[in-house]
Amino acid sequence: MSATLQSVWTRLFPPIPTSVRDEFLLLSATRLQSQSRHLFLAMLLTIPMVLYASIIIPGTNPMIRYGVPLAMGTSCLIGFISLLKDRNASDSPEEARKFIKEATFFSATICILVSVWCVTGWYNAPEAMKLYFPFTLAMGSLTTIYNLATIRAAAISNVIIGIMPITLLMLLSGDPIGLSAGASLVMVTTFLLRLITLQNDQFVKLLLLQNEMKQLADTDPLTGLYNRRALAEHLDLQTDAPETDATFAIALIDLDGFKPVNDQYGHAVGDKLLVEIARRFKNTVGDQGIVARTGGDEFAILLPRGSSIPHSAIAEQMLTQLITPCAVDGHLIRVGASIGTASWPEDGRDAKSLFEKADKALYLAKAKPADKIQVRDQSAA
Repeated sequence: MSATLQSVWTRLFPPIPTSVRDEFLLLSATRLQSQSRHLFLAMLLTIPMVLYASIIIPGTNPMIRYGVPLAMGTSCLIGFISLLKDRNASDSPEEARKFIKEATFFSATICILVSVWCVTGWYNAPEAMKLYFPFTLAMGSLTTIYNLATIRAAAISNVIIGIMPITLLMLLSGDPIGLSAGASLVMVTTFLLRLITLQNDQFVKLLLLQNEMKQLADTDPLTGLYNRRALAEHLDLQTDAPETDATFAIALIDLDGFKPVNDQYGHAVGDKLLVEIARRFKNTVGDQGIVARTGGDEFAILLPRGSSIPHSAIAEQMLTQLITPCAVDGHLIRVGASIGTASWPEDGRDAKSLFEKADKALYLAKAKPADKIQVRDQSAA
């Protein structure tokens, strides 16, 4: 039984992939914020008609006849005024999540009030006017559900709270017209939920596709590292961040003697060598920095603010990774490297200055005589 319930739950509320969860939250909140203003205003304008209909319902508690519509109107007015302010729901995933929770609670509260008013009106109205109440509720609820389309939990809860009670009453009323109206409402609601499901699925697929395209645009196809474009974006984020005492640094790495590897063993071996070196650099930095391949045999490392790797130690750590020969297709190949570093803010306060400083340091490092490459042609075993 639990497996069946889990399957139903997963179908109703499929998990959003982690890679696009924040983007989904931000876009959902932005869409909901822009549409909710008009929705609250439209619902507010219908309150006078709801009050008029309540007057002609005999024998109903005054709290139901007048209190519920006035509470609905007050809730819509509060919601409309709150959305006139700049909520900045799209500024961060946290703000988006908070806004969505508030919208879900707010819509469910209004939905409960409307449902109570509708069911009470159905029971107490003259036969000729019974259908007025489910008709009014259906128009408002279906519109609200559509506006909540990207928030599946809110949309489904509005169906359960708002549409289901009056629909069951009509289907069980025994009245042919009520039965027909209830069946029609079931079909319309089912179609709308199906439309919401498809829209959500397409929305997620679009975000996944955009994320994949961005990854392709930011990734070096050979090594899987970031490319020059992605490095520049991350560096801009560091230079544009509010100034604090925390510093960051970049290191430019140029492999020494890589061309003889291609000449002696071919480009296939050279590519595999680059992949192995990229793996070593990435493992060394871990999640404390960003490693990028910026050219044929050129790499770069960005140590962002808060990185635990000392700026003065990054060059030594990278060179240490090249001491052990790389095993490539039965060959043990050792390469050297020249490294130039620059730190913010002492070496520059913008990306251009930092790159120029690191490039000059790299040039000086390459000018120093050293045993740049050793190639031994023997079995890696």
